[in-house]
Amino acid sequence: MTISEMLNIGLMQGFAGLSLFAVLLLMGLGLAIIFGQMGVINMAHGEFMAIGAYTVYMANVLTEHWLPGAMSVYFPIAILLAFCMAFVFGWVMEWALIRHLYSRPLDTLLATWGVSLALQQCFRTFIGPKEVSPNLPEWLMGSWAPLEGLDIPINGMFVLALTLIVTAGVLLALNKSRWGLRVRATVANRTMANATGIDTKKTDRLTFAIGCGIAGVAGAAFTTIGSTGPTSGQLYIVDAFLVVTFGGAASLLGTVVSAFGIAQTQSITEFFMSGSMAKVLTLSLIVLILMMRPQGLFASKVRR
Repeated sequence: MTISEMLNIGLMQGFAGLSLFAVLLLMGLGLAIIFGQMGVINMAHGEFMAIGAYTVYMANVLTEHWLPGAMSVYFPIAILLAFCMAFVFGWVMEWALIRHLYSRPLDTLLATWGVSLALQQCFRTFIGPKEVSPNLPEWLMGSWAPLEGLDIPINGMFVLALTLIVTAGVLLALNKSRWGLRVRATVANRTMANATGIDTKKTDRLTFAIGCGIAGVAGAAFTTIGSTGPTSGQLYIVDAFLVVTFGGAASLLGTVVSAFGIAQTQSITEFFMSGSMAKVLTLSLIVLILMMRPQGLFASKVRR
């Protein structure tokens, strides 16, 4: 094998890591808002990802049946629908359950774990136990070959671009919008936020719903690189929590850096060893770093 071939393989493996990074970052962003900003341990976060993925699948089925001529444009619309569906489910879940459990992390963990199992059973009952995949539009198929022997999947580039847009939007909203100001005020001092006229209950509900909506977008992105089943969300929930904890629970920048590091480490090591061993090595490195820096890569400086 020549040096050029090894370099191309390394680049393709690194880009495969970017696809994993995109899904982990979208999952981590939603979880960072819910867990890092609100202190809620949402074990059903993976199921909101599955809701987004199933929304894209159902949009594909309905489009093929009723509007086959719109197959080339259905996917971007399906992504918006995935966000909306997960947002609505998140809004209802916060109103019905989460709002009664703030400041009780163990209770939120157990309650959301129960919601997770219930949603998985709903997926099996109403959609089916088998994994499904939507038919992607033609413009997402194929690959781009900038160099001979180097093929980069177009769907991977699309997912990466989508992730960058969502990440920039979340960071901009948290730092420049009225909602972001209310979130930061509530996180800094809930009592003072209430005293200044901020409806913290409404802020909590909207924040939780937005976090779930971003998980729905992660599910939509996931459909381009894998099939969706009732337990697909559970495959990513542990990694998403690792991303948030490793980066720093209240730091969105830490979430970005952490997702990139974990995805690239796992992808590159999978080239040299089995997938399970690569996972073990990645987790071991995270544990060692957290032992030396328990607060994560980017420690929160928010006064509580």
